[in-house]
Amino acid sequence: MNRQVSHIGVAALVLLAALIVGTTYWQTWANAGLADRQDNEIRLVAQFSIKRGKIYASDGRTLLATNVKKKVGGQTLYFRRYPTGPLFADVVGYSTQSRNRTGLERSYNDFLTGSNANLDTVFRSTLDKLRGATVTGNDLVLTIRPGLQALSRRLLQGKCGAVVALEPSTGRVLAMATNPTYNPNLIERHFAQATRTTEPCGAPLLNRATAGKYQPGSTFKMVTASAALDTGRFTPSSPFYDPGYCVEYRKQVRNAGNPEAPETFGSVDLSTGFEHSINSVFCNVGKTLGAATVLRYAERYGFYSLPPLETPENERVASGLYDHGVLFSPKHPDTQVDPGRLAFGQERLQVTPLQMAMIAATIANHGVTMRPHLIERILSPGGKTVTHSKPEQLG
Repeated sequence: MNRQVSHIGVAALVLLAALIVGTTYWQTWANAGLADRQDNEIRLVAQFSIKRGKIYASDGRTLLATNVKKKVGGQTLYFRRYPTGPLFADVVGYSTQSRNRTGLERSYNDFLTGSNANLDTVFRSTLDKLRGATVTGNDLVLTIRPGLQALSRRLLQGKCGAVVALEPSTGRVLAMATNPTYNPNLIERHFAQATRTTEPCGAPLLNRATAGKYQPGSTFKMVTASAALDTGRFTPSSPFYDPGYCVEYRKQVRNAGNPEAPETFGSVDLSTGFEHSINSVFCNVGKTLGAATVLRYAERYGFYSLPPLETPENERVASGLYDHGVLFSPKHPDTQVDPGRLAFGQERLQVTPLQMAMIAATIANHGVTMRPHLIERILSPGGKTVTHSKPEQLG
């Protein structure tokens, strides 16, 4: 009798293992092929019968994404709701039936639906299916602080742009807000209303923090100053004379100033030039270093690479020189690029706010770049930590 019980137990374990392997296959590998078929109604029903995991802000209490349960055709389905509306939309994104997903809802879909390859998650999901229970996904806890996010949104009102705040020593993203933005609760049924904006820059669905391209201007002087000091060509006390302009290609490149005349500082050193953001000083630094050197240091800060973040790749763009909207890396920078204007952030430079925040954080962290991240930890439905983010040094 004991041998029979033992044999039955072994058979049950083998059966359970087979179910886990099968579930892993369909959820992890075969699901990619199914996902390409947007008209697959069976897939849609299966997808919305899963109770997606919740998404929280850094305090673990502020709820950013949850579910609403509805009966459809006799089946219980779960649809997304976003309690904070537009406040975290650019980061969290949306998950809908008709317009698919964006943001973390897309890139962390496997965790949120309990279909990631983590053995504990697969085992739990399989048991839920065997019992006929609702499959529940993992919860995400973000690094973003609700108060700082709200402040960022208020400061952006009436402006087109983005705010990115990083913790230099860890890379935690403490705030990431853009304007204009949208209400993810309206995407499914009121898309036209959700994407309508009175802001002149338009494109409310664009995450300007990671995919918006801007001329960096004087913020790029951080890169030029790094190159100037690290190469040993200049020191903080290197002298300059500022007449209010720099001569570049026989033309005056002027400092900022009033409409009548540029601001003039006279005899200064590099430190003073950086403190007062004097264009002529950095123009001369750029001419001495050459465009190739300045661009090489920009690449060391992350230019010409997608900024590392957990959001989908197509929602991030690289910073660098752009020609007619296309990123290009010149083969002969010293003859193809104006070093003076490059040095104070003009020329054809286009950058994302995230990239410039990473540069500032690197300098604040004594030259060490930390990988920026939005996910603090991932929790099982029971509150157990599945994964916990650790600070990671880049380069």
